Amino acid sequence: MRNHQRKEYPMNTVKKTLHLANTRGKADHGWLKTNLTFSFAGYYDPSRVHFGALRVLNDDYIAGGKGFGMHPHDNMEIITIPTSGVVAHRDNFGNEGVITVGEVQVMSAGTGVYHSEFNHLRDQALTLFQIWLFPNAENVKPRYDQKSFDLAGRQNRFQLLVSPSDDQSDDALWIHQYAYFSMGNFDPGQEFSYQIKRPGNGLYVFVVKGEVETTGEKLATRDGLGLENIDQVDFKTTDGVELLLMEVPML
Repeated sequence: MRNHQRKEYPMNTVKKTLHLANTRGKADHGWLKTNLTFSFAGYYDPSRVHFGALRVLNDDYIAGGKGFGMHPHDNMEIITIPTSGVVAHRDNFGNEGVITVGEVQVMSAGTGVYHSEFNHLRDQALTLFQIWLFPNAENVKPRYDQKSFDLAGRQNRFQLLVSPSDDQSDDALWIHQYAYFSMGNFDPGQEFSYQIKRPGNGLYVFVVKGEVETTGEKLATRDGLGLENIDQVDFKTTDGVELLLMEVPML
């Protein structure tokens, strides 16, 4: 069985944190099945609490019509990316609606928010990534936003989904953190690179599906790799791959 590991390197060289798919924490509540990259709820691993500002990366399956009733959050930036099905959202600030594949939802919990999220469909499962980041400012006014992205815009290139509140020169959603989220779908036999947008940030590479080679590692579906002390990350595909990149401050 492959295991997760943290590789330490001398100063000014790349540091890697490898989280292979089959080493993630798991929870099975029947209607909810989830894989947990970082410690969450009943799963705790002291070596896997966060990667810089990236605190939670949950890979959820939610049965038809099921979900989470009203519950609180505060001082966390929350990003939801559905991969199949439809999310129904409601919160105590009057925001209510659905989020479908191709859309991304952001929520700044700030001083406190109550919200619910359910599978909007009774006859189809919902799968999604829920991601939490530590914010760069506490006790901000809670806010909610969502946006639809053209899936064709991430074919053989990275499409920016989320960026910091002080860097809104693009069409991405913004959050209270110096973080950038991007997704891309790459054909077999591609070589491509990602440039770090903010000096000192690390990059967490998550393989949604497929296989890719980067920084001497071969990654497959649902593997994750954290990289520090980097300016550019180079990738190579043999088969096709879908990637979620999370560039975050290392705190």
